[in-house]
Amino acid sequence: MSNSNLTHSNGHGTGYGNITLLMNPELCTLETCDLSMASFLYLPTLPGNAIYAAIFGIYIVAQLFLGIKHKTWGYMVAMVLGLLLEVIGYVARIMLHNSPFDNNNFLMYLVTLTIAPALLSASIYLCLARIVVVYDENLSRFKPRTYTIVFCTCDFICLVLQALGGAIASTAHTQRSSNLGKNIMLAGLIFQDVSLVLFAIACTDFFLRVRKSKRHWNMRYLEITSSRLFKVFLFGLMIATLTIFTRSSYRIVELSGGFKSTLFTSDEAVFMIFEGLMIVIATSCLTLLHPAVCFQGAFASANFSFRVKKNARDKSMSSDQESQHSSVPLSMMGDLSRERVAPTK
Repeated sequence: MSNSNLTHSNGHGTGYGNITLLMNPELCTLETCDLSMASFLYLPTLPGNAIYAAIFGIYIVAQLFLGIKHKTWGYMVAMVLGLLLEVIGYVARIMLHNSPFDNNNFLMYLVTLTIAPALLSASIYLCLARIVVVYDENLSRFKPRTYTIVFCTCDFICLVLQALGGAIASTAHTQRSSNLGKNIMLAGLIFQDVSLVLFAIACTDFFLRVRKSKRHWNMRYLEITSSRLFKVFLFGLMIATLTIFTRSSYRIVELSGGFKSTLFTSDEAVFMIFEGLMIVIATSCLTLLHPAVCFQGAFASANFSFRVKKNARDKSMSSDQESQHSSVPLSMMGDLSRERVAPTK
């Protein structure tokens, strides 16, 4: 509630109190201005934001350890960068608790927490190609590299749009420029949601094709793909995708109302659930169910090449076929031989 003794604004360019503070809100303090002069109408909670920052910080250490140990470089870089931005964003919110009128802290929070999930999405996209390889490329409608190229390109576009919008918003000196930055960020968030929907469709399509062709699974990785750990990993990827999609949908609604909307400025509880908690769940799945562990040592061998020479490809296919035959359990060999041998008349 506004105190009539403090400088305050109605959010539409007019206000009451010290003219210098009205023109330069960054000079405000809690003793001279009320929160109508700040970016939020509340003080960000210290315990909640600190807990989120701590969780993401712990996950950074875990990702570095597992990534270096298992040499999952692409996955590690995407996750660490995304988690680092999350930490910076929540530290900025903690700083806003003490200095709610500092626009630099607000912009640091806004930009980092907006673009961080795009990097986390990239780590999910990188897993799909290897999932296709361990089940068998022939079961997929597209080549593994196609999934990686398409979805990582979409993710890059999302990242550029959101970063560009954030940069414009952070340097805006007029309402028009601020709205332009907001709209570009909004376009990036919408594109991210569209990308996640297309990714979910691609995964569902591959899942159905795998279910229909159990007898054609890659025998080389049959023990892995049949394990409970790998199935839990796939479930974790689904949860991570769903929670990031939920978070992006919330941010679309939040930003569509502008930086002065009630949802953006007044409702921290909704933010902590649909922004913070959703990303905590997603990163928990992507860290506790790390692909290098859940692939049980096959993450590196399940890699693929963007460009493979014909001779090398033929040699690789021949080697894989030999490996598959040698890795088929004896009990299954009997079943396969009975299927392939024609009955005598």
